[in-house]
Amino acid sequence: MFRAFSDRTRLRILHLLLAGELCVCDIVRVLEAPQPKISRHLAYLRRAGLVLARKEGLWIHYRLAPASRGFHADLMHCLKNCFQVVPELKRDRRQLARARGRCATDLGKR
Repeated sequence: MFRAFSDRTRLRILHLLLAGELCVCDIVRVLEAPQPKISRHLAYLRRAGLVLARKEGLWIHYRLAPASRGFHADLMHCLKNCFQVVPELKRDRRQLARARGRCATDLGKR
């Protein structure tokens, strides 16, 4: 679990998922990273038991997994409370508010 939390991109993804379930395209848009990179990190987080996935049509939606142990719950508590002052994570939250849920509208532009 420490390895999952030790990567900057994965930490940013986990922090975004505190807001609730997100489509991969929302995460890609906020982090401004290539979709394969984000998917690779999400797969790592899924294998670590930190996120759950749900497929809906063309998109896969991710959400935080319920804490399976006290240690897992402690890490998630820290993520929620200890990182509130990190400027990059604050910026991600603001960006998410603007970008969330635009996947379906983006499909029409292709």
